[in-house]
This record gives sequence, C-alpha cells and structure tokens, in this order.
Amino acid sequence: MRRREFLGVLGGAAAWPLAARAQQPRRIGVLLGAADDPQGRSWIAGFRRKLQESGWMDGRDLHVDVRWGGADIEHIRASAADLVSSRPV
Repeated sequence: MRRREFLGVLGGAAAWPLAARAQQPRRIGVLLGAADDPQGRSWIAGFRRKLQESGWMDGRDLHVDVRWGGADIEHIRASAADLVSSRPV
C-alpha cells in the first residue's frame, strides 16, 4: 500500500465516527413549571414552532424531551434529575 492510499484510509477511518455522530439527532430537555394543560402545551408548541422556523425539525434533527413540573416541587426535582440522567445534548 502506498503512502497516499494509507493516509486516505486513515483519514476516512478517523472521520467515520464524526459522520456517524452528526447523523444522530440532538436531544433537548425541557422542564416546565407548568402542568400538562392547554397553556403548557401551547408553550411547547410555540417552542417547537420557533425551532422549526430556525431550521430544526423535531424527530429529524432533534428530539425534544418535555417534563411537566406543575406546582409540586418534589416532582420538579425528580423530573430535573430524570432529564439530567437522560443526558440531553
């Protein structure tokens, strides 16, 4: 194998993990201190709409993971810990 061929194979092997990672959708964690009610759902719909206007499509480029907190502080804390453990990027 010549040097140029070797460098081409080596460069392709190094770039492969980057290309594979680029195809994975990003994850966005959203924790709302609101209940899963019409008002809260309209806020999330507006957030997704603005993302789409910016060129990001939920389900294609990213995944929006929503947690509803409501008025229960312990539930909000548990939801926050759950979002952190899901490792949004």
